[in-house]
Amino acid sequence: MIIESQKEKISSSKILVTGGAGFIGSNLCEVLLQLGAQVTCLDNFATGYRSNLDKIINHKNFTLIEGDIRDLETCQKACENMDFILHEAALGSVPRSLKDPITSNEVNVTGFLNMLIAARDNTIKRFVYAASSSTYGDSKSLPKVEDKIGKPLSPYAITKYVNELYADNFHKSYNLDTIGLRYFNVFGRKQDPNGAYAAVIPKFVMQFMAHESPIINGDGTYSRDFTYIDNVIQMNLLAITTENAAAVNEVYNTAVGDRTNLVELTELLKKYLSKFDPEIAKIEVGHGPNRPGDIPHSLASVEKAKNLLGYTPTHKLDAGLKEAVEWYWENL
Repeated sequence: MIIESQKEKISSSKILVTGGAGFIGSNLCEVLLQLGAQVTCLDNFATGYRSNLDKIINHKNFTLIEGDIRDLETCQKACENMDFILHEAALGSVPRSLKDPITSNEVNVTGFLNMLIAARDNTIKRFVYAASSSTYGDSKSLPKVEDKIGKPLSPYAITKYVNELYADNFHKSYNLDTIGLRYFNVFGRKQDPNGAYAAVIPKFVMQFMAHESPIINGDGTYSRDFTYIDNVIQMNLLAITTENAAAVNEVYNTAVGDRTNLVELTELLKKYLSKFDPEIAKIEVGHGPNRPGDIPHSLASVEKAKNLLGYTPTHKLDAGLKEAVEWYWENL
């Protein structure tokens, strides 16, 4: 958790959040402003929403730059006078990358490189970026440990692994300090339930609320380390504020260290949603084919983050789902 000295560091900092109108980025912007930071959001609204910024758009310490990370000049402008960068901007989704690998590469690799160059040129103190558990690829070992990865299973996974390689290279070549956070199936408030590439939790919540039957890909035995947004926020804040030299220029699993299969997940969703609408408990769940590029099981070791960053997850799946379901019920 964040201690007083860390709050002081954040409150005196200028922080750029790329993709700041997205699910994770907008949550980060809100918390950083609450801690007293001056926050700039860079977003092209390709997948983010202006409504995610409604609570903060008029905040005296908040600046919005509408622009695309694929444009180097925009990145340079956004990085001017910044202390830290939280780089959340990306095109997520394995299926999206399989359908359109070129655009995923342009955003996730070229855009990432543009941001690294702008961070280097503007002498940014630390570049913290969203990495991905998809980097583990076909590695069958569980739990996933940071230094043991397999071959990527999708264009998206390739782009996120390339991000890690570039970040490491920019540290070694230009002395730019970086920290990568490998996100594991993040969920929570403001996550988009709509669209072809919606994450499973908000999509299923919306379908249950509409009395529709969600379709599980496969038999439902695939499992994931579902990670509540507050745990992800904590990791980003720790990455900004750590003064442990050994913790910098590393990559960390950002997860809980527990896994749940999709059948168990849907049962929990029905349980919590039926408290608002008892009819939801009666809805049957369907099954479809497995999705290309999906890994069967995902479970993170978070020992490295605990040891080097002082990470302590505050929400396991149960607690996170209760909060997320309540938020969706009130806001959808």
